[in-house]
Amino acid sequence: MTHRVAVDVGTEPAPPAPTLDETSEQWLSALRSTGAQRERAVSDLRALLLRAARFETGRRATAALSRSERNDLAMQAADDALMLVLDKLDTFEGRSRFTTWAYKFAVYEAGVKTRRRGWQDREVALDEASWSLIEDSSSGPEAAAEERELLLALEAGIATALTAHQRNVLVALAVTGVPIDVLADRLGTTRGALYKTLHDARRKLRGHLSNQGLAVLAEGYLKEKR
Repeated sequence: MTHRVAVDVGTEPAPPAPTLDETSEQWLSALRSTGAQRERAVSDLRALLLRAARFETGRRATAALSRSERNDLAMQAADDALMLVLDKLDTFEGRSRFTTWAYKFAVYEAGVKTRRRGWQDREVALDEASWSLIEDSSSGPEAAAEERELLLALEAGIATALTAHQRNVLVALAVTGVPIDVLADRLGTTRGALYKTLHDARRKLRGHLSNQGLAVLAEGYLKEKR
């Protein structure tokens, strides 16, 4: 008689969630409470986020931004970060300290607001002709010839292989250095949508250049950056 052995082919159990450290548990408990305890916790959290936002704003801001403007941006960033943290409390998994996790929201918001402020009065050029702003970085006659060939092929690819929207996004982000959140505001779209457009544009250009045997040379210009 043949004996059959049952084999469990189900999915493997998920790894256990990280154990929260005592400080993180205290933060979560206080922020989920009510009354005076929650108010104190929210106030303490905002103070933490404001320190993070001030540091990041000071690190990113140019000399053209006055101290009062920096402080205003930091307070805006702290307020927005506070709302995000409170809204996402249930997503905290304990893979880092709660304060480290929350700190990142303030750093992100401060970075976005500082970049936007820096571009507030600047024109965002959406013109494929801006591709010519790329400088020739070659160091010798042979390298210069190769790079000129590459740049001409890139210009042709931008003009013929991409849609108008893909050209605009590629040139703004990859050539003129417009911050992606600034471009998202100007175009009335999202960062995710722009990343998708940029990825698709680079993929099309790689295909265009590959057909001409230039894909390897083009990697430095078409590298994904975020």
